[in-house]
Amino acid sequence: MSTQITIGHDATGKPVEFDVEELLATRLLVQGNSGSGKSHLLRRLLEESAGMVQQVVIDPEGDFPSLAEEFGHVVIDGAAYSPGEIEALARRIREHRASVVLDLDGLEVEQQIRCAAQFLTALFDAPREHWYPALVVVDEAQMFAPSAAGEMAEDTRRMTLSAMTNLMCRGRKRGLAGIVATQRLAKLAKNVAAEASNFLMGRTFLDIDMVRAADLLGMERRQAERIRELERGHFLALGPAITRLPLACKIGPVKTGHQARAEGLMALPDTAPADMEALLTRDLAGDVAKAAPPPPPSAPRVEDVEQSIARAEERQVAPPAETRATSAVAEQIEAIIRAMAIEEGISFQSASAQYQTFLTRCRRERIIGPMPDMRAFRRRFAMAGAGLDELPEGTAARIMELAEAVEEDLLAPFLVIARAAHAGETQVDEEALARAYGTSSPGRIRRLLDHLERQGLVVVREDFGGDRTVMVPGLGDLATAAE
Repeated sequence: MSTQITIGHDATGKPVEFDVEELLATRLLVQGNSGSGKSHLLRRLLEESAGMVQQVVIDPEGDFPSLAEEFGHVVIDGAAYSPGEIEALARRIREHRASVVLDLDGLEVEQQIRCAAQFLTALFDAPREHWYPALVVVDEAQMFAPSAAGEMAEDTRRMTLSAMTNLMCRGRKRGLAGIVATQRLAKLAKNVAAEASNFLMGRTFLDIDMVRAADLLGMERRQAERIRELERGHFLALGPAITRLPLACKIGPVKTGHQARAEGLMALPDTAPADMEALLTRDLAGDVAKAAPPPPPSAPRVEDVEQSIARAEERQVAPPAETRATSAVAEQIEAIIRAMAIEEGISFQSASAQYQTFLTRCRRERIIGPMPDMRAFRRRFAMAGAGLDELPEGTAARIMELAEAVEEDLLAPFLVIARAAHAGETQVDEEALARAYGTSSPGRIRRLLDHLERQGLVVVREDFGGDRTVMVPGLGDLATAAE
C-alpha cells in the first residue's frame, strides 16, 4: 500500500506529496495566523490519510466533528464525561484503534486544557500491546503547551506541558505521531516545537514569529519577509516527510467542513429602518423575563421539613450503593497516598512528579471517579507523611487549622514538627524532617526553621550546645530538633 498522500500543489502545478509513514517517525509543526488556512490544511491532511492510519484529533474549537459523516470518526464530547471516563475512553481508543475527535468546544478554557492533558496522558500510558501507530493532531497547541504560565493554574500548566512534551518527545516509540498547529510560534513552548522535523509555515506578521519560522525552515533572516507575503491557503513546507528544501505549497480542496459558514461579504437585509427598529425593540420585557432566573421557592411547611429529616435519618442507616461505591474509591485513593508517603525517595521528587506518579497508580488500579487536584493531593500526601491519620480526628483537625497559613512547599515539614510537638517528644527526628522537606542538607533545615519562625508558625530557641528547641504556638508542646 502506498504511504504517499497529496496535500496540494507547488507554483508549477506539480503535486506536493506527504509520506505518512515517515511522518509517524518525525512529527509535524503547522503555524499560521488566524485566517491563513491552518485548519483547512489539517483537514486536508486528515482526509487524505483517513484510510491509512488511526487518527486522534484534539479539537478545542469544534472544527472537526464533520469528519465523522464522511470518514466515520467517533466524536467524543469532552463536556459529557468525567476525568476518569475520559482516561478510560483514551485507553479503549488505543486498544480498538478507533479514529476519534475529542470535541472540547463545550468547556471553559482551563477545563479544555485539563481534559486534553488527561486524555493525552492516558493515550501515552496505554499498555505496550496497544502501541499501534496513530496520528495525534492538536489544534491551537499554544493553549496546551504555552511558553509562559499565563492565567492558568500552575498545576494545570505543569500537567498539560508534561502531556504535550511526552507526546512530542517520547510518543514515537509508543506509535504516537504528534501534529501540533499554532497561531503563534512565540507562544508555543520551545521544547514542544523543537521535536518536530516537518514544518508547514503559513502567513504570519509579527517579527518574532517570522524569525522563528525562518530559523526552523533554514532560511536567512532577510528571507523571513517571504512568510509575511504568503496568501491564504499557501504554506512553506520542509521536512523529511515532504521535501528536503523549502517549497511553497497551495493546499488542495477538502470534502468536509462548515458548509453553512459564509466567507467574504454578504448583502445586508432589505428592511426599512422603522421595521428594523420594531424588530429590535418589540417585547424586550418578555425576553428579559425569559432570561431572568426563576424566583426562589417558597418556604416549606414545618410538617414537610420534619418528614424530610426523618427520611434522611432512614437513609443514613443504610447508605445507598452509589454512596458506598464513592466511599470505596476514596479509600482506594487514600491507600495509594499512604503507600506513596512511606515509599523511599519519593519525597525528594518534585510536587508535579509526585502527582503524576499518583495519577499513574490510580490508572493502574483502574480507579474511576473524581480525583483530587494537585493542591488537595499535596495536602493529603503531607498529612500521610507526617502520620496525622494516626491521631484522633479532633487533634489532626486542630493541627491542620494551624497549618492553614503555611505555604504548600513547607506544609510537610511543618506537620512533622507539629506531630512531634503534640506527642511531647523531646526531639524531632532530623531524618524525618529532612525527608519531609525533600533535602539532605542541614543548612536547608536551618533555613527552614528560621523561615517558619519569621512567619510566626514556630518558636525556636537555641542553647549553647547547638540544640534547637522548637515550640508550635497553639499546641503547647515542645520538641527539640538536633542540628
